[in-house]
Amino acid sequence: MGVIGIDTSNYTTSIAFLNGDWGENCGKLLPVKQGELGLRQSDAVFAHIKSLPELSGRLFSHIQGDTITAVGVSTRPRAVEGSYMPCFLVGYSHAKLLSEAFHVPLVEVSHQQGHIAAALWSAGRLELLDAPFLSWHLSGGTTELLLAEPEGRNVKCTKIGGTTDISAGQLIDRTGQLLGLPFPSGKHLDALSGEAEKKDKFRVKCENSSFSLSGMQNKVTQYFEQGNSPADTAAFALRCVAGAVYQATEQALKAYPGLPVLFSGGVASNSMLRQWMAPLNPIFAQPQYSTDNAMGVAVLARRLTEV
Repeated sequence: MGVIGIDTSNYTTSIAFLNGDWGENCGKLLPVKQGELGLRQSDAVFAHIKSLPELSGRLFSHIQGDTITAVGVSTRPRAVEGSYMPCFLVGYSHAKLLSEAFHVPLVEVSHQQGHIAAALWSAGRLELLDAPFLSWHLSGGTTELLLAEPEGRNVKCTKIGGTTDISAGQLIDRTGQLLGLPFPSGKHLDALSGEAEKKDKFRVKCENSSFSLSGMQNKVTQYFEQGNSPADTAAFALRCVAGAVYQATEQALKAYPGLPVLFSGGVASNSMLRQWMAPLNPIFAQPQYSTDNAMGVAVLARRLTEV
């Protein structure tokens, strides 16, 4: 018997099916015009409304409805007071319809909780949901270091570090815009950085696992305007992000010794970041389950409805 998960973030529409250890995620990036950095919420809502029926049709073309025991959906960015984005209403309305049609429970979680569960599922480490661990949520809108703890069969996330201003994903996308790369720029910047010849970097100041990245945008722009190549500029930006995340993780491990460290969110698919974190024995998702997806929502829906 299986569960459905739905996630309608500000970047991706996705719907997933999970049955035992096997799962399938159908997702589609929202369309962003060349040179722009993201979408207005009204445009994101419209794009989700168009995409979700198509993705549902693709998924249900080979999945029988009578196998569904629960429907999960992300209804807000984080499980904290005041966390809200209109784009999640599209996923909720679709999930509510499916739960009523199948006469099964509707499970509501946050986008962040879904990211963490998807990363653990992909890495084959779901047992960590039953014990404390550290988790990074690195994405276009979020750069948070979290203390993750069991909350019943769900996961409670408490922020203990991360950026104090712009996110790592914002710095990466703004660097991509500077270099004329498509949005979102993560995978394009990652590929371009592989052609870099220089090893330049700037050490971001980090205290108590917190750091600022807003000044790095100016550093990256200056670096490029000094005549450095797009490849070297891409690598410079990514080294700065990786260095800040590494420092913050080291500091957190001193405060919470022995805890595993998970990396989730689209930025966590970056190859340079993965190389830099290797000495800390990190847990990474498969790249396709680092980016926005509904699989983690399905994982939590299954856990929260299991008898």
